[in-house]
Amino acid sequence: MTDLKGPRDDRWYLSLMSPNTKGPKFAWLDPTSIYINAAAFGDLLDDLCAEIDANDVDVVAGLDAMGFVLGAALAARLGRGFLPIRKANKLCVDTDSVSYGNYSGRTQDMEMRTPAFAPATRVLLADQWVETGGTMDGAVRLVERQGGKVAGMVAIAMEENPATDAYRSAYKVVTAVMQGSKWQAECNAQTLSSFKTYRADRTFPTAGVTAPV
Repeated sequence: MTDLKGPRDDRWYLSLMSPNTKGPKFAWLDPTSIYINAAAFGDLLDDLCAEIDANDVDVVAGLDAMGFVLGAALAARLGRGFLPIRKANKLCVDTDSVSYGNYSGRTQDMEMRTPAFAPATRVLLADQWVETGGTMDGAVRLVERQGGKVAGMVAIAMEENPATDAYRSAYKVVTAVMQGSKWQAECNAQTLSSFKTYRADRTFPTAGVTAPV
């Protein structure tokens, strides 16, 4: 048994992400294996929070569904409240709704409770992965409709394309996958070199150690 952690500046935990095994209807990878490993999840949150000033944020909003995991954890770390932005027809209170195009090209609806916050509230948007930017666009519109201000965006990764380039120009964007890194280039190509040696048991939580070798 040994600790598999590598250099922090290489974002070692990204190598724990697993490839898609179910086909083109699903996302091309699954980052949730980072969450189940306490050391990986902790280092991910440390790296993201190091670039976020809590004084610039009033509330963290997580996008349905996996943005709930990352957003709620960030909110707790930053000492801020958490707001879920949900897929349509899930909330039992009054809501505002928008349509958006997701990474698979499908049009869906998302909604946010109304009222969710006071005017001028600064909302940090969190999602697990930003591929085409359509889901994030829907969240931006919902926040701005209620008079909120988007304080920034945070994700494990934001792929590079014209839509996400526009986000980086307009907002503070914090991602675990750093621009200019090998991870960013591989995310843009939607394949990771770590997939070649991926083993699910490397991520398993174990007492007293990070993972078995």
